[in-house]
Amino acid sequence: MTGAADTRGRTAGERPGAPAPGRRGRPRSAAADSAIIEAVLRLIEDGSSIAELSMERIAREAGVGKATVYRRWPGKSALLLDVMRSLDSPCPPLEGGSVRADLVRLLEFLRRRGLAKRSSAVLRTVVSHVRSQPELWAEYHRTVVRARHEALLAVLRRGVAAGEIRADRDLATLADLFLGPMLSRALLDEWQQLPEGLAEDIVDTVLEGVRPRPAEGDGRAADAG
Repeated sequence: MTGAADTRGRTAGERPGAPAPGRRGRPRSAAADSAIIEAVLRLIEDGSSIAELSMERIAREAGVGKATVYRRWPGKSALLLDVMRSLDSPCPPLEGGSVRADLVRLLEFLRRRGLAKRSSAVLRTVVSHVRSQPELWAEYHRTVVRARHEALLAVLRRGVAAGEIRADRDLATLADLFLGPMLSRALLDEWQQLPEGLAEDIVDTVLEGVRPRPAEGDGRAADAG
């Protein structure tokens, strides 16, 4: 039986507004789900604002009935959350050999996502709307943002343990220093302004400031010996 879990890897009970598990009725159509999501993406790419995206207009663009859309999402906000999720990709595998290499790999992943005109346009349009809905934003953060943030924190912890990163700085703040420049350009500037080499430049600039430096007393102790 085709269900919500077939389309985006989640059970129906995990998505806001989805029918309760065990509800009887016709199986959901993966094709209809995809058509609706794609319709929203096309409308946003064509310049439609969030206010202009009525459920009726989305249904017409997708070639489905309005009831078909409402059976899947109780309203526009819940639909937009799944639109954002549809653009998500899993983080790249991290080899663990070099803290710098893993940091560059994570930031390059974000850079390439920002270069995708579709992702950049949708995120700039939708993020502000979803953030104004606390429950939806918390759900997006839990299901998408948190995994990436935890991957970055894990690399930073390894860097501290290996002596490559100072241990006297808050890791959440350090994570913001690495992510901030990339996210700022992707969300606030035009999508073209993410040049090749940006990931390396950000990582090396931040690492230069957070690498441990020899304590002044070390040199004096060596001289005394």
